[in-house]
Amino acid sequence: MLKFAHWFNEVEESGFKSFSILKNTITSHYNDILNYFEKRSTNASAESFNAKIQNFRIQLRGLRGKVFFLFRLSKLFA
Repeated sequence: MLKFAHWFNEVEESGFKSFSILKNTITSHYNDILNYFEKRSTNASAESFNAKIQNFRIQLRGLRGKVFFLFRLSKLFA
């Protein structure tokens, strides 16, 4: 974390706009980034499940009822 703080200071002193944007992005997602390095956990499983749902939705082009869609989804993936 100390190296991270030094890097932030160097970025602020450099004045490069692209590094400043990167610094702001890292600052806004700081806890998630540290969570990966501490616990080695990511949201890859959630992203994979979302992709499966999107693929399932595409396959059912003619499905109109939201209730039936959720029913089918729960039966297939629960």
